[in-house]
Amino acid sequence: MKPTLSDLERLARGAGAILRDGYNKDHTVQYKGVIDLVTETDHASEAFLLGEIKSKFPGGHILAEESGNIQGSNEDLWYIDPLDGTVNYAHHIPIFCVSIGFAANGVMTLAAVYDPLRDEMFTAERGKGAFLNGKKLQVSETTELGKSLLVTGFPYDTWNTELDNFKYFERLAKRTQGVRRLGSAALDACYVGAGRFDGFWEFKLKAWDIAAAGLIAAEAGATVTAIDGSPDYLVPLTILATTPGIYEQVREQLK
Repeated sequence: MKPTLSDLERLARGAGAILRDGYNKDHTVQYKGVIDLVTETDHASEAFLLGEIKSKFPGGHILAEESGNIQGSNEDLWYIDPLDGTVNYAHHIPIFCVSIGFAANGVMTLAAVYDPLRDEMFTAERGKGAFLNGKKLQVSETTELGKSLLVTGFPYDTWNTELDNFKYFERLAKRTQGVRRLGSAALDACYVGAGRFDGFWEFKLKAWDIAAAGLIAAEAGATVTAIDGSPDYLVPLTILATTPGIYEQVREQLK
């Protein structure tokens, strides 16, 4: 049995309810790295999603942030981020979401990204457009880099990596109306699709961070590639998602 977009929405709302219910409580924080956190709510949200998927859509592969790669018996592949924005969540900053992507035969097909505090459900189905709470999304019409607003993020090894995104942050901040850093890659890409940002780039991501949101941005009309311009951003795990009018301008600055 294959899932529908409504199935992904239901799953995202169920996991989102867990995030919302736990938001104002004291959290048990563990450290996967110096700035890579996980809370008890990450685990509770993921447990709910894995249980539902294995029960109702058995046999698929699942790539989940906390559980890793769970092998399946068919060609279905789920990308699960039970809590994107854990650092925000642990500090009671209300910018986080649950992200669910579904690929059939190697092609991303369905996506749902849910922000439970704002009750914003971003969804997409390949070839059928992207939506926010049922309203069709469309990227901005910006064509000038100087009039654009961008967003980015920084990897967990940002303190010692040779690939220093701070230099790109500074370069683009001086050529645009600003560069924001929200702390949730999934919401960053969805906000491009919604026209709130004109572009988003980030290095050293994980597939579950951007699989769903990348499809949502693309179905809303964004140009979405890896930073080097290759079409499959899930292989190098870098992403550049912008309104088409500034894509080449942003990519030039990231060389």
